[in-house]
This record gives sequence, C-alpha cells and structure tokens, in this order.
Amino acid sequence: MKVFAIRLKPDQDLKKSLQDFAIKQNLQSGFILTGVGSLKKATLRFANHRYSTAFNDNFEIISLNGTLEAAGIHLNIAIANKEGKTIGGHLMEGCIIYTTAEIVIGVSEEFTFLRTMDEQTGYKELEIFPNPNY
Repeated sequence: MKVFAIRLKPDQDLKKSLQDFAIKQNLQSGFILTGVGSLKKATLRFANHRYSTAFNDNFEIISLNGTLEAAGIHLNIAIANKEGKTIGGHLMEGCIIYTTAEIVIGVSEEFTFLRTMDEQTGYKELEIFPNPNY
C-alpha cells in the first residue's frame, strides 16, 4: 500500500481539492484512511435526496471516508457544529476549509477502481478489478 498525507488550507474546497489530488497523482484505487479539520461552509447531500443542502457555519470534520480515483470520487463526511451536534452525508463541492484539513490517503496496489453507470441505482457505482501488474 502506498500512503499520501496532505494538508488543505483555508478557503480551499474539500471535494474539489481531493479530486484534483486524485487526478494529479493518477490514483487508481485510493481510499481515505483518516481526515480531520474544520469547515466554514458545508454542502452535503443527504441519503435519498437528489439535491444538496448548504450550511454557513463553522464545523469540525469528525469523519471523512470513501474511495477516490482519477476518474471520480465517492466520499461521505460527518461534521459537528459548535454545540457538538453531528450531521453527515455525501460530500459535495462547497465544503470550504476554515483552518485546515489533514487527510491521509491510502492507495491499494492490488486493485483498480472504476466508476460505471449502474442501471439499478441510476448512479456511477464502484467496480473493483484486480491489478494485473500486482
């Protein structure tokens, strides 16, 4: 397994920055090992909703997980407000870093991830293939 550690700075978009990183590194089978930090704006898509919801407040990133590759990412996030109340959902563009985001990304050398349209769900879903070079 290969490991990357990155720090995002204030005003960066969390999702866009991670997608750009996956493209720049040509990731084929990445996954989030850990992610913490803070946001000053959060945009999430909740389960079974077609549209996202934006929140303009400061939040702590409690959890960030999912898969990423150059062709696309699928990440979920849990955040807590100043009272400690937690919400979570699908990470969307518009999650803006407040002070920092510290993210550690693992990459499997055994697999290649692809995203293809799944007729049953109507979304591009993960397909996992063994890496023939491993």
